[in-house]
This record gives sequence, structure tokens and C-alpha cells, in this order.
Amino acid sequence: MEPTNPLQIADYRRFWTARFLSWLSGSGMVVIIGYQLYDLARQSYGMTIAQASFMLGVLGFVQFVPMFLLTPVSGVVSDRFDRRKVGALSVSVDMAMALTLAITTWQGWLSMPLVLFLGMAHGTARVFVGPSVGAIAPMIVPPALLPRAIAMNSMAMQSGTIAGPAVAGLLFGWHPSLFYWMSCALLCVSALALLTIRPLPPHAANRETHPMRMAWEGLAFVRSNPFLLGCITLDLFAVLLAGATALLPVYARDILHVGPTGLGQMRAAPAVGAAVLGILLSIKPLERRVGITMLGSVALFGAATAVFAVSTNYALSLAMLAVLGAADMISMFVRSTLVQMHTPDEMRGRVSAISGLAIGASNELGEMESGIAAWLLGAQGAVLFGGLGAVAVTLIWAFLFPQIRKANRFTPQEDD
Repeated sequence: MEPTNPLQIADYRRFWTARFLSWLSGSGMVVIIGYQLYDLARQSYGMTIAQASFMLGVLGFVQFVPMFLLTPVSGVVSDRFDRRKVGALSVSVDMAMALTLAITTWQGWLSMPLVLFLGMAHGTARVFVGPSVGAIAPMIVPPALLPRAIAMNSMAMQSGTIAGPAVAGLLFGWHPSLFYWMSCALLCVSALALLTIRPLPPHAANRETHPMRMAWEGLAFVRSNPFLLGCITLDLFAVLLAGATALLPVYARDILHVGPTGLGQMRAAPAVGAAVLGILLSIKPLERRVGITMLGSVALFGAATAVFAVSTNYALSLAMLAVLGAADMISMFVRSTLVQMHTPDEMRGRVSAISGLAIGASNELGEMESGIAAWLLGAQGAVLFGGLGAVAVTLIWAFLFPQIRKANRFTPQEDD
């Protein structure tokens, strides 16, 4: 009997578990690392608020550098080797990073250079996790269930992003190293879950094609497809401008005065909004007017960011973070489904790598942009500028890429 729900497939359950545990660990560690770096800059290095904010941008930049340099390699590796093994090895790198942070935090050896180095290691792991793990779902789920599976993938990510910061903030209050120890165990389980999925041999043609040619084919495929190019770059430029998360430690410590516990809640708030939408989309996936829905959600994301920027009320700030998380969830679901449905299987690793580079650039470079803008405009001015900029980018992309605006359904042959 054909499955009617992705969770009826054993391999998909293992895949979902691996993604959830990986995101829970990663999102929690990012919260603690950012807070520790900002606190080190302020207390141990005597930096001003503006200078410490800039260091948060530097942390984002060092995470982006390996993603920029290794994206062509990661896409080729994903399409040339068993994606389970590539993903498990990458998760293991994050596990080693968590172990290092646990020991150095426990012993009081943590320093700013070490935090930046480990941030670079995290960026290196992520550049391989994205295309390898992201391309597994279409190989283990029937095409008819793929939109629902992608919505459930997003639920795994958002559920982990909700629980991670909240648990990290709580455990950090008990002892700064506790969450890092827990992350070691969770990431070990995540890697093992990936390895228990049935073998996923690469496409036969990819074994014989030269790696350099494979990398070029991936870039050429995206460049020659205005629809995919528009979908990928919309997220790149919108979130690049409107990335407020890098400056949340500033809001927690010096604007809203809610400390690490409040920081964990603020980091979790976007995921709460996203999880609500994720549940709705997994029950009743979006089927029509997908292009205009994606554009509208990105505009809403920017508008909510702008309101958050000027808010000094903690409840309103949390509400706006939840709204922008819900809007980002819709955008991510539509974009991910469109990219997967418009890409042949033998190209999914490379296209996922390019999409991952855009997401990484929007997040990590967005953090650096936020740090620089905060240095020049102040934290609130920087976030306001980014939110309004994201709205402007959405309007521009709606006219530069009419294929997105006109996309009615997910599958190419059904666009009308």
C-alpha cells in the first residue's frame, strides 16, 4: 500500500529525527556563543556597545567564509557520494565543536579568538550538511508527498529552533557548559540516525563526470533558469538586509534589559510563529498562488522586522519576532518546494548547495551587515534600515522576476 503520510516511511522518520536534533543543538549553541562573545567583548576586552555589536558581525562573517569558498565543493560531494554519509560526517564536525565549547566553557578557557575559530568550524560543517541532508527527502519520499514532507522538514527545523534557545538559556543559567554537553549527545544521535537510512547511491552519470565540470553544470543550471535564480536570490537579499537575530544580544542586554533568559525567548519567538505555520502547512499544504504568496510573506517579514527595531516593549518585540518567523516559514516552505520540484535529482545536491550559499550569505553576511550598520546607525537604526530594505527588495524582485509572481502551483507544468 502506498503511504499517504511521510511519517509512514521509516527512512523519513529517521531523517526527520536527525534534522530535529541537529537544529535543536545548533540553534541553542548559536544563542550561547553569540551571548558569550558579546559578553566577553564587553567585560573581558572592555569594548563599547558599538564595538561589541561589530564583533557579532565578525562572528557571522567567519561562519560565511567557508560557506562561500566550499559551496561548489559541497554540491559536488553531495551529488557524487552517498548523501547519508556526507551528512553524518558533517554533523560529527559540529559534535566536535560542541565538545570543545563544553570543555573550554567549563574550565573558563573561552576566548574571543577561540569563539571565532569555532564559528568558522560551524560554518564549514553547515556548508556540507545543507546540500547533502537537504537532498535526501526527495530520494526517500514519493513526489506526491514531497510538499508535505518539506513542510514537515521545516517543522523539524522550527521545533528544534524553538526548543534549542529556550533550553540553552535555561541550562546556561544553571551552568554555561551544560547545553554544550547535551548537544554532544544529541548530535551523536543525529549522525547515527542518518547512517541508519537505507543506502542512497549517487546518480550513475555523476560518478563519471569530472568534479570541476559538475560544479560548473550546477552554476550554469541555476543561471539559465530565471525562475530558480529569482527564488534563490530573493531570500539572499531580503534576509541579508533584515537579519535582526545577530543583534538580539544587544537588545537583550542593553535595550530591553532581559538578560540571557530573555535572549533565549527572543531567539525562540520566530520559531514559535514558524512552527504554527509549519503545522498548518503540513496538514493543508499551500497549493495555489504560490509565487505571490512567497513575495507577500517576504514583505511581511521586512515589515515585522521594522516594527521590532523601534519597539522598547518586550511583549511587542516578542510578538513581532513571532510574526516575522511565521512569514519566513511561508517563504521558506514555498521556496524550498519550488526549488526541489524544478530540479532533477542528479542536480539536487549542487542546486541545494547554491541555495544553501544564498541562505548562508543572507544569515552570516546579514549578521556582518547588521554589525557594521549597528556600528554606524546604532542597533535599532540598523534593524529598521534592514526591515525597510527587505520590503523594497520584494517589490523590486516582483518586477525583475515575473515568473515568480505568475507561479500558481509548485509543479512547472501546472503554472498557469
